[in-house]
Amino acid sequence: MTTSYDWEAFKASLGGIRCHDEVNYLAARSRDYFWYSPILNEQLDGIIGDLLVVPQSVEDVIAVAAAVARYKIPLTLRGGGTGNYGQCVPLEGGVIMDLTRLDKVLEITAGHVKVQAGARISRLDDAARETGQELLMYPSTRQMATIGGFIAGGSGGIGSLRHGMLRDPGNVTYLKVVTVEPTPRLIELTGDEIQKVQHAYGTNGIVVEVGLALTKATDWIHTAALFDGYGQALRFAASAQEDGLDCYLLTAVERRFSPYYTKFGKLFPADRDAVFAMVAPDEMLRFQAKAEEMGGRISFAKTKSEIRAAGLQPAYECGWNHTTLQALKVDKGWTYLQVAYPPAFDPELVERQMARYGDEIFWHHEMARMGGRIQIFALPLVRYRGKDQIYRLIAELEDTDGCTIFDPHVVTIEDGGMKEIDTAQIEFKKLADPYGLMNPGKTRGWTADMARVD
Repeated sequence: MTTSYDWEAFKASLGGIRCHDEVNYLAARSRDYFWYSPILNEQLDGIIGDLLVVPQSVEDVIAVAAAVARYKIPLTLRGGGTGNYGQCVPLEGGVIMDLTRLDKVLEITAGHVKVQAGARISRLDDAARETGQELLMYPSTRQMATIGGFIAGGSGGIGSLRHGMLRDPGNVTYLKVVTVEPTPRLIELTGDEIQKVQHAYGTNGIVVEVGLALTKATDWIHTAALFDGYGQALRFAASAQEDGLDCYLLTAVERRFSPYYTKFGKLFPADRDAVFAMVAPDEMLRFQAKAEEMGGRISFAKTKSEIRAAGLQPAYECGWNHTTLQALKVDKGWTYLQVAYPPAFDPELVERQMARYGDEIFWHHEMARMGGRIQIFALPLVRYRGKDQIYRLIAELEDTDGCTIFDPHVVTIEDGGMKEIDTAQIEFKKLADPYGLMNPGKTRGWTADMARVD
């Protein structure tokens, strides 16, 4: 533990709230999946907090926030720890607050759910499905991720093909935030105000409740179409989206990923490129006909329960950043990038990129929507040859190909996805975290001179 804070007095002020200071416990709770990036792994490995607190209620969260503010101790929040950019790594030590015990589904009504921020997304979606509804989107880490972590660190995922990104209007409806002050306040945000906190890496207020839109539940068919050529797979996926086929997921994955998808065996052979999809049951015949018309064939088509019974992975674990996880289990020499393609999407650009980079990059692409428009993303595997090589590649993809790179090898919001300082988020931080204690080092928009001095 550090000696700059009176830890015994701090713990005594918590009034019995559970806390841990064992090194092994702290080390496990001070990291996420930043090891996807060798650059971040070198930068962040070994950084740990000084004390883990585990509140059981919103009242406990308020008590921790008050104590942190009084003692001026850095505070880092964590949920399931499935982020990739070190969002929950406490760069300046201090208190880590694990919010996973705030896991109550508070209310489900027609088209809407209100839930505590620490609820696992899988449990939340299951609860919605019991009412005949489902979430609009979730990350590929659905089983472990919490909804608060997704709001604070995510931007979209499975379902974004159908419903857009998290920040698109109406997807997130409400947030309740606890401020970090000696007398914390509860602030409720709705409408566009939500953007003050969404994707802020937990730097400007403790989100304790979330409101989300729901849609009618569908028993999606998990399927894959196989093609002899990645360009054909891409053209099929893009065409299926343009034609309005009712899908929750469309992910094109090239054949070189096949050895990493060991559970599929001959269902994803090494001589075929795949489009993994979640298709509405009444659209499956049209999906199959279109695949066959474009030279493909259906490899399998099963409901989620049938997928599990067959020992296969659901389609949502075959795309987005689960592709990186699958590869790293086998070969630690990979890292990845996050790429947004310019509209209108041109598969020939991808084919040129494949020819240019050869075995240095393996490709897969996600069909999505953003702001109501089709937006194609890629999360390619990149053979790691050092930091300089990564940034030469980023420059080439942006300057030569017109792509936008959301850099997964940095810890700050602005340098990763935002590209610029979000002044509305910084102004809200002045209200919700006036001493600048929350997740320090994760936003360039906050400077030390902004902190309130009592």
